Amino acid sequence: MDATPLRLAVVIASTREGRFGPTVASWFTEQARRRADLDLDVLDLAEAGLPDRLTGYGAPVPAPVTAVTPRLAAADAFVVVTPEYNHSYPAPVKTLIDWHLAEWQAKPVGFVSYGGMSGGLRAVEHLRGVFAEVHAVTVRDTVSFHGAWDRFGPDARPVDAAECSAAAKAMLDQLTWWAHALRDARAARPYVES
Repeated sequence: MDATPLRLAVVIASTREGRFGPTVASWFTEQARRRADLDLDVLDLAEAGLPDRLTGYGAPVPAPVTAVTPRLAAADAFVVVTPEYNHSYPAPVKTLIDWHLAEWQAKPVGFVSYGGMSGGLRAVEHLRGVFAEVHAVTVRDTVSFHGAWDRFGPDARPVDAAECSAAAKAMLDQLTWWAHALRDARAARPYVES
């Protein structure tokens, strides 16, 4: 087994003005950075500037996409930090997924969701199907913040810090297991889409 730290790309899915995503992502990345087995890359879609229209087959790929592609390709695993908009995920994360294919294949994806009563879990359930289509593997456990705005204090930290940290650890434990297994498998036999 390769002992090199796993490259984890954390995707902040919301680009909305005044968004809560950076607060949740900041807390989560702090949790992940405590682990010696992870090397983090935070991809904020509000800063990536991806075009919302795909080009035709054979057309040049826009520069913002080519800037993001190597970061996704280098990742051994992903965590998507997503809100729920109208019972689903925000359009920018779908745009990111649709601009890429091989970068997602045979890699695990975890989720940190937030929102109102459902805590973003409907967005996560919709994303599971999308990631399955690009041959990614989603992990079962998630970190979910129901009524997120009330779950974080004025210091931008969760009110129930121990409970939230335990949820992050459980999800990251599953994610790293899959990331190691799939990284070793890709090294032994490159993944080929059938």
